[in-house]
Amino acid sequence: MYEFKTKETDNSVIEFIEKVESVKKRQDAYQLLDLFTEATGYEAKMWGPSIIGFGSYHYKYDSGHEGDAPLVGFSPRKAKISLYFATGDEKREALLAHFGKHTTGKACVYINKVADVNPAVLVELIKQSVQFLKEKYPEGNE
Repeated sequence: MYEFKTKETDNSVIEFIEKVESVKKRQDAYQLLDLFTEATGYEAKMWGPSIIGFGSYHYKYDSGHEGDAPLVGFSPRKAKISLYFATGDEKREALLAHFGKHTTGKACVYINKVADVNPAVLVELIKQSVQFLKEKYPEGNE
């Protein structure tokens, strides 16, 4: 049976951030921790070895694949900071147009540093993602 790598753990968020090599990236991680906590009202939890997630939801796809994931999150990776927001919401794209310097992947938004983006838009992206996922997956939200 498939074992999910990205699941909630009891590892310390602060210990994880303190192990980030780059001092600037560590400072950005603390800033993001504050922004995400304030915007969501959720306590930060580690998901897998490197994602700091907030809240959770249970998803089930038409294919039958299901699992749990954080509503939103981030990871201060070596190359860039990964931000995790809901995909499939057209409001996300409208907000990203005013977000600042970033790139996007299939499910992630990547930034070099927090100073490159508009913090007010970041808070709106966080709130919009949480709202979208709670509406799309009403059962199993925390």
